[in-house]
Amino acid sequence: MTTTKKLLLSLLASSALILSACSSGDSSTTETASSPTTPASTATAELDEATGIASVVATTTMLGDVAQDIVDCAGGTVEVLTPIGVDPHEFSASSAQIASLVNADLVVANGLDLEAGLTDSLEGAASDGANIIEVAPLIDPIEFGVASHSEDGDDHGDGDDHGDGDDHAEEEDHDHGSLDPHFWFDMNRMATAAELMGAELTTATGNQAYTTCAATTAAQIRDAESEVRAALESVPVENRILVTDHDALGYLAELYGYEVAGTVIPAGTTMASPSSADLAELVATIQAEGVTAIFANTAEPSVLAEAVAAETGMDISVIPLYVGSLGAPDSPAATYIDMMRTNAQLIAEGLQG
Repeated sequence: MTTTKKLLLSLLASSALILSACSSGDSSTTETASSPTTPASTATAELDEATGIASVVATTTMLGDVAQDIVDCAGGTVEVLTPIGVDPHEFSASSAQIASLVNADLVVANGLDLEAGLTDSLEGAASDGANIIEVAPLIDPIEFGVASHSEDGDDHGDGDDHGDGDDHAEEEDHDHGSLDPHFWFDMNRMATAAELMGAELTTATGNQAYTTCAATTAAQIRDAESEVRAALESVPVENRILVTDHDALGYLAELYGYEVAGTVIPAGTTMASPSSADLAELVATIQAEGVTAIFANTAEPSVLAEAVAAETGMDISVIPLYVGSLGAPDSPAATYIDMMRTNAQLIAEGLQG
């Protein structure tokens, strides 16, 4: 058995232990996750008929932060189910959180199976009359693989080649199906999501302030997108090659002319596991493409990414991005806009060459 194969098999064994430890964590005992900016309400969420003030439950920290901006302007409360630093693919709700879904005036979910651990809870709440909006299916979602490595390996960021690759994103181990749920990496789509939230809250409460405030939030997100664009477009075209922990940056890659050359986990979810062949293929791709950085995930262990980088024998940085969660309140990614700014800066710095 070659040294490389032994190392890859060892990595797979370590990965299995890590994934098992992560999945065995009793996330269902978490009582209530707070919004990054406002503590979650523990009271029963009921519409104030006199003032039209709403209660909102959001499934992810990104959606929760945007909802919080709207509510800070128009009034109300926001509860975020998934704690900061926890991957939304894997999180499951406590009994108290499940009850809050039914009691809220609006539940804002990502959808497209991002919240795999919440699927049963959301479906049950919907059958009990919960008002749930899943935003990803409503904002022109893209398919996995649109910015992935093409068969001939060239034309980085060329939109004409999107979707022609033989990457893992199109294989059957994509638990999400064909549509990519990671829409928040396109800030224009997140701005549209803010507007959808505002319209739904106005419908639920009769309070037009939610629509007005959502328009303000959407404008702020679109304004900040210009900063993100400037950072990402500062990277030379020939360097715009991404290797990530899982297939989560398709929206960013498509929008800014990047190519996703490969992923450590060959799927659109962190709940999958790579095989030794997957890892060997990724090492070969990195060597062939001259990749300079692997972008990991702050919500997941980076041991596999670090080992793949070492196996290439090249000088490759492993740079954690804020992928599925905002950062802590004292981090540079405490809000959605700051998260996107920080990620753009980290990508630009990692790929400048």
